[in-house]
Amino acid sequence: MTQNGNISGAQFRDMVAAATNWLEKSSQDIDALNVFPVPDGDTGTNMLLTMRSAVEETYKYNDPNVSTVALAIAKGSLMGARGNSGVILSQIWRGVSIALKDKAAICASDWAAAMKQASETAYQGLNNPVEGTILTVLRDVATTSQQEVDNGITSVSELVEKGMNAAGESVANTPSLLPALREAGVVDAGGQGFYTILEGALHFLRGEIEDMQFRKSRVITGNIPTGNLSGQYVVDDEEAFGYCTEFLLKGENMDIDKIRERLKKKGVSLIVVGDPTTVRVHIHTLKPGSVMNYVCDLGTMHKVSVRNMDEQHEDFLALQKERMPAVDTAIVAVVAGDGLKEVFKSLGAQSIISGGQTMNPSTKDILQAVEAAPSDKVIILPNNKNIILTAIQVENLTKKKIKVIPSITIPQGVAALLAFDYEADFETNFNLMKEAKENVKTIEITRAVRSTKLNDLNIKKKQAIGLLDDELCAVGDEPKAVLDEIISKLDLSKSEVITVYYGADTTEDEAKILETELIEKYPSLQVEMVNGGQPHYNYTVSIE
Repeated sequence: MTQNGNISGAQFRDMVAAATNWLEKSSQDIDALNVFPVPDGDTGTNMLLTMRSAVEETYKYNDPNVSTVALAIAKGSLMGARGNSGVILSQIWRGVSIALKDKAAICASDWAAAMKQASETAYQGLNNPVEGTILTVLRDVATTSQQEVDNGITSVSELVEKGMNAAGESVANTPSLLPALREAGVVDAGGQGFYTILEGALHFLRGEIEDMQFRKSRVITGNIPTGNLSGQYVVDDEEAFGYCTEFLLKGENMDIDKIRERLKKKGVSLIVVGDPTTVRVHIHTLKPGSVMNYVCDLGTMHKVSVRNMDEQHEDFLALQKERMPAVDTAIVAVVAGDGLKEVFKSLGAQSIISGGQTMNPSTKDILQAVEAAPSDKVIILPNNKNIILTAIQVENLTKKKIKVIPSITIPQGVAALLAFDYEADFETNFNLMKEAKENVKTIEITRAVRSTKLNDLNIKKKQAIGLLDDELCAVGDEPKAVLDEIISKLDLSKSEVITVYYGADTTEDEAKILETELIEKYPSLQVEMVNGGQPHYNYTVSIE
């Protein structure tokens, strides 16, 4: 810090980078703090990727001014925001940038003002803010920070510590504010993530960088019975395209297996081949510098190539746009599973973004698809409740006219697409599609990723669970039995069609048996069986 205890622009940037690294250590633990025992516990991952994008943006500017760094963090976090938690986090940094406008350094009162503005901006960014979440934690931090400044505190590091302690107490209290958390036996994941970020910032301000390498943040429990925090962490579809990094490494007595093992955690598409004196490495990574720092100690690098795959993807999208025929209104849909992607393409979607449960696309991903769409009018189908807020952010980032259909399931997205009228105008189609999605019931069958009790259901890890219109309502040992239970309780007197999209973990023979049984049980209904290929979900069922 500066001589008077304030934070300079360069220190602010490094503080946020240190906090991001600290968050990375606990991202899987935060992912596990998921109310529903379905494989979508990705809050930690989404917050981490959002923070990474923010940090990367700061290094594009040479100006050490705090105001410039704050603006870069706000921009980077918005463009890299993933899922609801990422979008809220980007709004927090937007508030911070507003409070730090024209600031050359950060004093204690500036930090308190930044937390206050961050809280106000985050609340304003949501149509229906919910207490017992990261919003509550942030507000408690802001309140405590202002009180401490009013009491005469002048040290920024001491103020961050007070805020962090307030965040910890607030996170522990979230189950008392949100019944779903209390019943699931967990604290709010977003609040835990924000606490971790503040903790990482405090370590940096105290000069504890070396200690951070051998420790990680604690998961706050509060006065509740905690569930199994095993969680699930998926990176392939969450990672940005990053950098294709290739080089030849020359040295002596190099251990290829050891190099391969060390580089596994630094990226994907890893290839390590050669002999003890010459090793060829290929890896897709978000941090090529980290890879190079490691191998430089082993030998000398030759024929180094680092290519930005994000730029390559943008060029590809631009080329695809030129090749696509122009339409009056383009449809962009977020879908997971090869079979489901084909369904949406066949129904007229011009652009498909790979994503869904555990694979939330970023604001940038959706924006790229919108810009590549062959029309200045675009309708977006998120098909997942955790992607809707991200999709809405795109409206303010493009000159195109955007509408977001708040579809939370794949069947809702299909129903909306079927209602699209090629002869109708943009507004009419939006209204038709929005209305159509309400006329379908959705059943989803998956496996519990941990044991819990929810909605009066005692659920064991790996049991089959069923959701009706995104509400958990059944549990059993076999997916088909759970599906049968849910359908049997529905009033199908006005229904005409049952469409079953079976997932990647369901065999064709299992699907045929289910189809035969449904036809026999419901002879008045048309039964359709489609190989959706979706991950994690054995069956996604549409009833119309």
